Amino acid sequence: MTSRETIALPPPEGSASEPLQQLLMQRRSIRSFRPAPLSLTQLGQLLWAAQGITHSEGLRTAPSAGALYPLELYAAVGAVDGLKPGIYHYHPGEHRLSKVADGDRREVLARAAHGQSWIARAAVVIAFGAIYERTTRKYGERGVRYVHMEVGYAGENVHLQASALGLGTTVVGAYDDDEVAAVLGLPANTQPLALMPVGHPEGGAGEH
Repeated sequence: MTSRETIALPPPEGSASEPLQQLLMQRRSIRSFRPAPLSLTQLGQLLWAAQGITHSEGLRTAPSAGALYPLELYAAVGAVDGLKPGIYHYHPGEHRLSKVADGDRREVLARAAHGQSWIARAAVVIAFGAIYERTTRKYGERGVRYVHMEVGYAGENVHLQASALGLGTTVVGAYDDDEVAAVLGLPANTQPLALMPVGHPEGGAGEH
């Protein structure tokens, strides 16, 4: 059953903590994590990096064709200080979370991702969903391509923000769509596009 509980997130930092060039150099795909929690501030910063509001007219951190913003962000929380395990939906306009479901769903997500067990060891799994109609109603079938471009922009923002915070992540695209949608409690009009497990990396975990 969906809960109406909402959680206010700490304000995101607007200034870069490290030079962009350094972040680009150190960004790596991480699939091995230490058993340590994220802070609520870190989670909020990651979500803001993906889809946060950066302009009074509602423009966001990632570009969107026609400023239609088809992406919806969810977080499968397992270990975040001050936040109970569960599925949370991110609301960029208010920079808030709303709880969708209780309980730690990381293991279930790992099974839905064809048994990639390392996913369950991340502190949180950020999930990107898309409501294609927001874009295709203006651009037709070409809009599907624009949505896929947009999730790439937003995912790279998360990669770079994770690097700036000393965290690790990578994009997971291999999973059963229906199973992931069910675990996340996605509405019928929302398609899962990518998973990004995030946590504290173990030494030597970078791959590419």
